[in-house]
Amino acid sequence: MLMIPSRIFLCNDPVSMHKSFEGLSYLVEQLFPGELLSGALFVFFNRQRTCIKALTWDRDGFTIFYKRLEKGCFSRNTQNNTLDQRGFLMLWEGIESVKMRPQFSPKKE
Repeated sequence: MLMIPSRIFLCNDPVSMHKSFEGLSYLVEQLFPGELLSGALFVFFNRQRTCIKALTWDRDGFTIFYKRLEKGCFSRNTQNNTLDQRGFLMLWEGIESVKMRPQFSPKKE
C-alpha cells in the first residue's frame, strides 16, 4: 500500500522519465534545497504529461513510484509547487479538480 506523506512537492517543468534516483535527487536539491531527506514526496511529469514519477525517502532508502497513462494526460491545473494528500491522490488517479459552485443559490429572506 502506498503511504503518502503529508508534504508533497510538485515540479511543474517537464522532466525526462529516463532519470532515476540520482537524477531525480539532483533535481530535488536544485528545486527544493534541504528537503530531499525530509520524507516528503516529490512529483515529476514528462513533457506530454502522460507519465508521472514520484520520489520519496523512507528512512533507509529512496523509493520511486511511476505511472504511465495509456490514454489522456495528467491534469494541468496544478500551478503551485505543493499538493495535499487528497490533491495528489486525485492527480495520481487522473481526476481533475474543478471549483465547485452551488447548484442553487441560498434562500434569501
